[in-house]
Amino acid sequence: MILALLGMSLLVVGLDSLIISLALPSVQTDLDATVGQLQWMIDAYTLLFGGLVMFAGGLGDRFGRRRTLLLGLTLFLAASLGAALSSTAEMLIACRAGMGVGGALIMPSTLAIIKHVFPAEEQKRAIFIWSTIGALGTPLGPIVGGILLDRFWWGSIFWINVPVIAVILVAAAALIPESRHEDHPGLDVVGAALSVAGFGCLIFGVIEAPEHGWGAPRTITLLVLGAVLLVAFVTWESRARGPMLNMSLMRVPAFGGPAAVILVQTFVMGGTVFIITQYLQFVQGHGPMEAGLRMLAILAMVLAAPLIKLTERLGLWAGLALGLAVVAAAQLVISTAGAEDEIQILVGLGLLGLGLGLNLPTSTNSILDATPEHQSGAGSAVVDSAAQLGTAMGIAVVGSILTTTYADSLATPPGLPDAAAEQARDSVGGAHAVAAHLGDGGARLVDAANQAFTDGMGAATLTGAGVALAGAVLVLVGLSRRTPAPAVPEPPATTTAPALDPAPDR
Repeated sequence: MILALLGMSLLVVGLDSLIISLALPSVQTDLDATVGQLQWMIDAYTLLFGGLVMFAGGLGDRFGRRRTLLLGLTLFLAASLGAALSSTAEMLIACRAGMGVGGALIMPSTLAIIKHVFPAEEQKRAIFIWSTIGALGTPLGPIVGGILLDRFWWGSIFWINVPVIAVILVAAAALIPESRHEDHPGLDVVGAALSVAGFGCLIFGVIEAPEHGWGAPRTITLLVLGAVLLVAFVTWESRARGPMLNMSLMRVPAFGGPAAVILVQTFVMGGTVFIITQYLQFVQGHGPMEAGLRMLAILAMVLAAPLIKLTERLGLWAGLALGLAVVAAAQLVISTAGAEDEIQILVGLGLLGLGLGLNLPTSTNSILDATPEHQSGAGSAVVDSAAQLGTAMGIAVVGSILTTTYADSLATPPGLPDAAAEQARDSVGGAHAVAAHLGDGGARLVDAANQAFTDGMGAATLTGAGVALAGAVLVLVGLSRRTPAPAVPEPPATTTAPALDPAPDR
């Protein structure tokens, strides 16, 4: 029952990351929103979520993981209600930011609670289920959004959260036991501020890069500032008396190595989902719901369940390298597909899901095993931070490669007005919109745009394959040869209070 509640919480958070993208045309009309405001309706959620997740994990260790989960669910519910009732673009952006804060409180709490509720022999299976449910959120977003938008107004995509979260809140308050570090030295305010600012600047820079350019002063400033702040965070945590996260964990291969693997895999996954969603809707002409149903091919990750025991026999590093190799193979399959090769695309997406299924539960479990009990919230936040940063970087980097290659490859018909040609080069969706007004000449532009898109898709997924293969080599050659560092000891207990209360606080 607890695992079902945690899974539903995670699913709601995942659904709302992209579900609004389908409603943007209606939102723009109803709220008279600018293009910049529409972009912030998406980015506000990602930015607050990614920037606060490490801080939220530390809050759970200090004040209680169940309490932090309930706070996050309450905030998410209130922000969803506000988003559904928004009468201005500014109000909707603020509510989306509130949903991001709520998601940041929810996500690390779910994983930390799993570590405390489930015994060691059941923890791996619970984490596999948690990972599978987490992977469902992105492809289900377009499906749920498509169904709702076909029948109701755009606010329905937020109203749907209200009854679901209300049920989760009541059940979680009754069933989930509290767990926290009873001898916590206090909230690490400086470390929390540095982590929020560092991750916030880094993710904001990655989000802004495709629009302003990777070499733009604004992008470089944000990325450099984020890196400097995160270095300052690591330095502070290494010297603080009561750190939010013990930095000696980073010297433990079983902690830092799997975190890097999660970063690589979510980089590839984020970029691939971004590409294939457009391929299915524009190149293949499927509606949002039809495209979303095809995206469920990624659920081939459930086929990895019986194979995980095999990878365990290979050892942690060989098993992770195998999963990364499968991810690289998936990218190679997609990279050779043409405009008419939908089946090949779905096979590649299924292979990607298989690779994710092999590695994400194993990586997550390794990180939790290496994390001391008193810092399980912060350890869980490392998993979430790596996933958020990897996804944002994947969409930004792969999206930039796709856009640049597409624009360079597109041959527009002669005589096309400059404004229309610019719109066509901007995106494959723009090209299809222009083609709809060209009559007989539109078919040639559609064919050219589809071919240019598949050229860009090939270049982008080859980049993803290279990143995955580099990760596999690093795991095999670098991490597998390192002598494991000694485990980080638990702090000495100064009180007899139990770490896990048998009954929830009332």
